[in-house]
Amino acid sequence: MRSIVAASLFLLNASAFAQAQTAPFDMSGERPPGAAVAPRQTPPAPPAAAAPVPVTPPVTVLPAPAPQATPAPAPTPVPPAIAVQPALQPAAAANTAPVQRPNSIRRYVVPFSKLGLSGEYDRRSWSVYLTQEQAAAKASFTFAYQNSIVVAPEASALTVYLNNRPIGQQRVGSPDGPSAVTFAVPPGLLQPGANVVTFEAAQRHRTDCSIQSTYELWSNIDPAGTYLSFAGSDAAEPASADAIRAIGVDGAGKTEFDIVVPALEQPGTTKPLLRLAQGLSVLSSMPNQVFAFSTASLPAGGPGKLSVLVGTAAELRPLFPGLPPGAESAALAAFVTDPRSGSPALLISGPSWPAVSSAIDTIVSPTDRSADIRRDVLTTERWSAPNAPLVFSDTNIALSQLGVKTTEFSGRRLRTSFNIAVPADFYANAYGEAKVLLDAAYTDNVLPGSHIDIYVNDNIASTVPITTTTGGILRHLPIRVTMRHVKPGLNTVAIEAILMTKDDAACAPGATAGANPRFALFDTSELHMPDFARVGQRPNLAAMAGTAYPYGRATEPMPLFIDRVDADTLSAAATLLGQMAIMAGHPIPVESVASPNTIGDRDALFIGSISQMPTTALSQTNIATASQASWRPVTDAQTGVVDTGTAFEEWNSKVSGGVFRTRMIAFREWLWRNFDISRSSLQFVPGAEEIFTPPNTASLLVAQGSSPAGAGSWTVVAAPSAKDLREGVEVLTSQLNWPQLSGHITTYSSKTGKIEALPVTRFDFVPSTPWSIANYRLIAANWLSTNILSYASLLVVFVLLIGVTTSTMLKKLGRSK
Repeated sequence: MRSIVAASLFLLNASAFAQAQTAPFDMSGERPPGAAVAPRQTPPAPPAAAAPVPVTPPVTVLPAPAPQATPAPAPTPVPPAIAVQPALQPAAAANTAPVQRPNSIRRYVVPFSKLGLSGEYDRRSWSVYLTQEQAAAKASFTFAYQNSIVVAPEASALTVYLNNRPIGQQRVGSPDGPSAVTFAVPPGLLQPGANVVTFEAAQRHRTDCSIQSTYELWSNIDPAGTYLSFAGSDAAEPASADAIRAIGVDGAGKTEFDIVVPALEQPGTTKPLLRLAQGLSVLSSMPNQVFAFSTASLPAGGPGKLSVLVGTAAELRPLFPGLPPGAESAALAAFVTDPRSGSPALLISGPSWPAVSSAIDTIVSPTDRSADIRRDVLTTERWSAPNAPLVFSDTNIALSQLGVKTTEFSGRRLRTSFNIAVPADFYANAYGEAKVLLDAAYTDNVLPGSHIDIYVNDNIASTVPITTTTGGILRHLPIRVTMRHVKPGLNTVAIEAILMTKDDAACAPGATAGANPRFALFDTSELHMPDFARVGQRPNLAAMAGTAYPYGRATEPMPLFIDRVDADTLSAAATLLGQMAIMAGHPIPVESVASPNTIGDRDALFIGSISQMPTTALSQTNIATASQASWRPVTDAQTGVVDTGTAFEEWNSKVSGGVFRTRMIAFREWLWRNFDISRSSLQFVPGAEEIFTPPNTASLLVAQGSSPAGAGSWTVVAAPSAKDLREGVEVLTSQLNWPQLSGHITTYSSKTGKIEALPVTRFDFVPSTPWSIANYRLIAANWLSTNILSYASLLVVFVLLIGVTTSTMLKKLGRSK
């Protein structure tokens, strides 16, 4: 009898203990209604209010509860030919039913919305940051692709490299629809931290042997179907700052930080929140980041997303009941698990907002860098590896250091590219010349008429013809490259070889593949950058896009004017400042200002809707103040709205002389395209900037000008509404569009998707280096090369002075009759 009573008491206690356990951490896919649940025995979970376990001070990580009964995940419907695992989402009934840890996790790896490999040879590399648990787990690599129908599968292949080691090769043969390919990752190949992913395409045409046919070759990699899969649940655990660096991307190449702040609109919260946003941006360094602020509950988690809870303990307790007790007494930065969704979240809290700011500093302070410390590289490896070296003066760089590999090529058009960077005060676009010291070889099959082209930012910069018929080996062949298209910040240089042979002209059956190499490019080739003029220019949006100039060099906090602190406006400001912090290489300290009168002549940034923008800021950036009332976005319902620019062009063609004007415009464009001669270069001094009125087709405007006394740069980022501001900034700061920010005014239209820039007409020089005769000589050379009429006038004056001086000397020293 005693044994029966004891057993009954034991079962009752076990039942009560099981009911008291907290819901376990779950990152598996949602179960459809009625899905079967397969229970299994698991160890009990610790209490939900357990104290955080310190990992890397001062950031702590809260342990996730151990799982209880684990439901079996139901398969997710997938499109044909692409195997897709369940998305990382919370369970369907997270508040009532226990959730489960995933048996494997998926890390999307393509940091672009689109990835295409074109031509006969193409290679793309970037890095993916992995945590220690992910690097140690058993992994596989899956990618989905579709190719052009004219690609010959028997002679074309896609090769995937991880950390410069090939893990698999796939014949290119999926023209009818996407196909998924999976390769096992060799054990020990992945490492904690950055891992380089490389796609290399070798493609040949089915039937054509011409140069033009090579432009028809392409293979598109689907970002949503390209990922690393890690076995085991340990790879899903968040761990200290690694979870921020390893946030990754979603299936569209986007990274999102969802920051929940109950006291969002209270005074004093803007500065620490924007510092947090910049720190998260620099830590992750992802190319397509967006920030979303809210005051409500945590949003649903997923790949490429990180939820952040920021506020005092009293403010966060209604949103997060399981708040660690330590938040009431000291600053706290910890990773926790949302019990309602099972998603990990970064918790930043404390007893007061000064304590919250201190907790933010523990995360952001490792990314701080003094403005006096010069960078050697521009961080680009998250979307283009390796990092681009920053060139400040006369430098020779081997292409092997820039990611170019020695390549033996049997096709007709070989193109390879690399990145370099120049500082924000680069001023040599009118006279400067770099050199490519080319090491290459070609066989005697290559005919005269073939040539080697150099491109800078997709603009032709130099061409070298091949004239011999006996082949040759080129050893450091100097190819002059104009720096006309070089801009501050990141620049892409491409080397393209156009090769023609008699076999290509005949194009016999089976000759399109090309078995024997006809050209070789060696990685011992070098790029030589000469000394160039260095002086800052104001305004210069290209410099702001390239290196966050002048704000990235500030030694004092940057004045920031925000018209009102709401979710949309603050999200836009955080997204913009996050992108600028990546370009600067460190967070930019800011201070909120309520009026331009308190700014003085410091470099400042104005963000908000156009109607709330100070008129002083609009006047200094040459924006018409009347646009505060007139600038309204065109909607589909506004059928009667006529775009002024379009109407002007139509009437210009109707009036007499319209054809003549069109021809004159075409002639001016031809002069500028071929000889770099424009109307502005034929002026003695640059003219004044015209007042700009944003068209109603535009939905975002970025303008830069001088401060009232001319000693600082003021930048205005405005839109018709806060919603337009947020959406426009998210588009403009993407990796594809950010380099298009240039001139003194840049506009974006959500209707057309176009980004247009107005070039700078008149600018001021801003000294950026110690005074030297050599630098000022280069500055004068570039200015005179830009203003050729002034150069010609000075040349005439000097000739006259020489003539008068010579005549005077001859009269005094020569023989008189």
